[in-house]
Amino acid sequence: MKRMMGIVNLVNEPDDLEELTYTRCIASVPFGSRYRLIDFILSNMVNSRIENVSVFTQHKYRSLMDHLGSGKEWDLDRKQGGLFLLPAVTHEMSGMSRGDLFQFYNHRDYLYRGREEFVVIARSHVVCSIDFNDLLNEHLDKNADITVVYAKSAEDECSSFRRLAVKEDGQITVIEDHTGRLRTDNISLEMYVMSKGLLLDMVESCLARGYDDLVRDGIMKNIGKLGLYGYLHRGYAGIVNTVQSYYKHSMQLLHPSIWRELFFRQNRPIYTKIKDEPPARYAENAHARNALIANGCVVEGKVENSILFRGVNIRKGAYVKNSIILQNCEIEENVIIENAILDKDVFISRGRVLTGDKQAPFIASKTKII
Repeated sequence: MKRMMGIVNLVNEPDDLEELTYTRCIASVPFGSRYRLIDFILSNMVNSRIENVSVFTQHKYRSLMDHLGSGKEWDLDRKQGGLFLLPAVTHEMSGMSRGDLFQFYNHRDYLYRGREEFVVIARSHVVCSIDFNDLLNEHLDKNADITVVYAKSAEDECSSFRRLAVKEDGQITVIEDHTGRLRTDNISLEMYVMSKGLLLDMVESCLARGYDDLVRDGIMKNIGKLGLYGYLHRGYAGIVNTVQSYYKHSMQLLHPSIWRELFFRQNRPIYTKIKDEPPARYAENAHARNALIANGCVVEGKVENSILFRGVNIRKGAYVKNSIILQNCEIEENVIIENAILDKDVFISRGRVLTGDKQAPFIASKTKII
C-alpha cells in the first residue's frame, strides 16, 4: 500500500523477559519453533502491501541485524523503499538514548523523503495477524486523527499493557498504563495509524516542551484535542513482554485453531529468515505428542506438549514436557525437563532433572551448561 509507510518502534519497548533478552532485544527473541517476534509485525506490513518499512532500534540489536539482513525474505530488498534499520542516537549531554520522539526527530529525513501520506507505528512484541488495509480504511471513514488497534481480553496476569475506554462509536476517551485503575477489557495492541504530517507536528511540539514519548506525551496528554478512535482486532493477539506471557503464548501455539489462524491465513503468511536444514529425524523408539518440532532436530527420547527449535537433539531416555527448547540445545540421555525454557546452545548433561512451574517456568540462559 503506497499510501502508508511502516515503522517498527523498538525504542523503550516494554521488556521483562529476563534471561531471554540478556544478549538480544525483544524483537529478535525466538518464537514458534522457527520465527522471531519481529517476523509477525513485519509480515503483517508486507502482506498489507506496505513497501517502505523502518525499524527504529535502540540496543542489543546485533542478532536483529543478522536476522533481518537486507530484508530479502520479506521482499523488502528494493531499489525504491524497502527495509531501513535506523539506530538510536544518544543524547549529547548524558550519552543516553532518549524517547521515541527524539529518535523520530533525529531520523526525520527518512519521514520527509517517504512519499506515503500515512504511517503505521507498531511494536514488535505483539503476535497477531492483521490487515492494515482495513485499519486505514476505518481510519479514513471516521476521519480520525489517530486510530489505535485494540483487542478485548479479560486476562491481566501475564502481560503488561495499556487499557482503553472506548465509546460505542469507537472514540477513545481514556488511555491508562498497566498501573492505572481503569476497569475494562479493552487492551491496546500498540499499533497506531496517523498522517505523516501529524506525526511530524507531534515530534516538533512535544520536543519543544521537553517531552519525548509518543504515546505518553504525544497522545495521552492530548487525548481531548485529538480525534482518537479505536480499531477492534477480533482475531488472536498475544502480547509477549514478560517471561510468563512468552511461555503462555508459546504454549498456545500448540492449539490447532490458534496455529492455523496465525500461520495459515490465505495470502497472509509469516515470513522469516530461511535456513536450509534437513527434516527432523526420529529414532525407532522416539515418541512425540502434541509438539512443534523444527527442521534439523534429532529426537531419540520422548517429547510431549513442547516446542523444539532448529537443531535440538533429544537423546535416548530423555523426557521433555511442557517446555520450549531453543536452537541447537543438547539434551543428553535420561534427562527430565518439565515446564522449562532453554535458550540457544544449552547443554544438559546425562541424568539431570529440571522442573519449573507453569506460572514460573525454569529458564536456562544462552550457552549454559547444566
